[in-house]
Amino acid sequence: MAKKVKKRNEIKTEDTWRLEDIFATDEEWEDAYKEVMLSCDELKKWKGKVVASGKNLHAFLYLYEKTGILFGKVYVYAHQKYHQDTANATYQELSDRADTLLMQYQSATSFFQPEILGASEEQFEWVYADFMQWVDEKDKPGYDRFFGEILRQKEHRLSAEMEELLANARDVLSSPDTIFSMFNNADISFPDILDENKEKVAITHGRFSALLQSRDRRVRKDAFEGLYSKYKEFENTLAATYSANVKKDIFIAKTRKYSSSLSMALDESDIPVAVYENLIQVVRQNLSLLHRYMRIRKKALQVEELHLYDVYVPMVEEEKKEISFEQAKKMVLEGLSPMGEEYELLLKKGFEHRWIDVYENKGKRSGAYSWGSYGTHPYVLLNHQDDLNSVFTIAHEMGHALHSYYSNSSQPYICADYEIFVAEVASTCNEALLIHDLLEKTTEKKAQAYLINYHLEQFRTTLFRQTMFAEFEWKAHQMAESGEALTAQSLSTMYHQLNVDYFGEDTVIDKEIDLEWARIPHFYNSFYVYQYATGYSAAIALSTKILKEGEPAVKDYINKFLRGGGSKDPIALLKGAGVDMSRKESIQSAMDVFETLLDQMEALL
Repeated sequence: MAKKVKKRNEIKTEDTWRLEDIFATDEEWEDAYKEVMLSCDELKKWKGKVVASGKNLHAFLYLYEKTGILFGKVYVYAHQKYHQDTANATYQELSDRADTLLMQYQSATSFFQPEILGASEEQFEWVYADFMQWVDEKDKPGYDRFFGEILRQKEHRLSAEMEELLANARDVLSSPDTIFSMFNNADISFPDILDENKEKVAITHGRFSALLQSRDRRVRKDAFEGLYSKYKEFENTLAATYSANVKKDIFIAKTRKYSSSLSMALDESDIPVAVYENLIQVVRQNLSLLHRYMRIRKKALQVEELHLYDVYVPMVEEEKKEISFEQAKKMVLEGLSPMGEEYELLLKKGFEHRWIDVYENKGKRSGAYSWGSYGTHPYVLLNHQDDLNSVFTIAHEMGHALHSYYSNSSQPYICADYEIFVAEVASTCNEALLIHDLLEKTTEKKAQAYLINYHLEQFRTTLFRQTMFAEFEWKAHQMAESGEALTAQSLSTMYHQLNVDYFGEDTVIDKEIDLEWARIPHFYNSFYVYQYATGYSAAIALSTKILKEGEPAVKDYINKFLRGGGSKDPIALLKGAGVDMSRKESIQSAMDVFETLLDQMEALL
């Protein structure tokens, strides 16, 4: 019998997050909301005056930061109240109002950067020197970083009129993404198939992954072919939509005087193009390891031909063990013990002081995340199930949470946010430490094989697959930049060859996979996915270093990386922790770990 999903008011208080730590009551939220609205009106009054003097700049930034911090609390509280029960009309309204306030806040501060960039070099140097006389010594490095990032991209900023024109064209330029999202989420529907029990089930985006993990090969094949048959019907429309997105990137890059759309995308986080190139080169140099993994998978599944609908089902079936949340917390604490006493105490603080909303309830947002605002502790949303995957989810999300905790408690507001490039490092490092601990404690061969399979799949899906995606994006943009048309045929031909290269001759490259490019939403946020692969590589390198070197490596990791926030560019922050992502060796070290896991898996099968 299916387990009944509880209503929100049936969940124990100790299993919910303590949002009172942001605002004690909704009335307090209302007061803060009104204060932010008034502050937005005050911020607008500074238009045209910010770079008149250092005193003006200091007064504006004081209000800017104070408003930003309070707005963050207003926004997070409203949305987290909504996420805990999306059917609650009160918090639906609050989250809608917070979204409206976001637009008002952005509008009220939109003049700031253009005024900084519009000032002559001599004028800004004089104003900034004057401004620094009003700043506490401890805050000066933060402002150097903050203004340095604004000025770094000055050569790519346009005149005020042109910037306004581009801003006004934002909706038009984002049309490909909007069209694809509407098609993919609202219009496309997939056929029904028969599940393991010969009962009819509809293929959906959410169900597709679970169907591909079915132990019944017929179910996997039917789901795979059923889903892609629908994308095939619309391949020309989808190719035209994606082509428009690529052309949009090229248009903006040319307008902003970048050499390519790739260099424009990476410049936002100050990432050298060589980092992207190195990732693809090193992964390609190690594709023989992925080919070897596919051979191991083929043997483990005992199939004559390994198809791409066979790559998600676990090679070793999990022994279903119930792991309560209390047990899961203990496993996470033990697994992360190499991080030292301070990190352990923070984990316990999060567990014991209701940073986490633990269980599923009716109307609760699905999935898991870590979030919060500057000036409060971080929060974690879970939908905990009593299984091993949920244990890894706790470790992952608490990695995000403690990264934010260290960053916010160590950095001023203006440079506390860390870049997306490093966002997955702390979470994945935690997972790597946890799986190492579990493997050390596991003596039963089948259980060891299951854990190693889990780890190998992380490598395949995050390091190899995301790099293949990154290579597809790069090739597609290069094709368009050289004047080649992006058609369904040209994109599918190129994507087919990538699959042949990556998965090797022991895998059947089914014709359906040629259209995978047509269903990936991230391709409409160009040159984003490579960061999953680089972040994963950095996390593997750092976890290996922590396990090998102990306390010195932990100190560097916490003090120079986690505490660093956005105080330096992402490459410099990771260098401080001992990993140089501008060098190929950092990717290669992850490949070496993957090879060791392959050795272990072969020995167990």
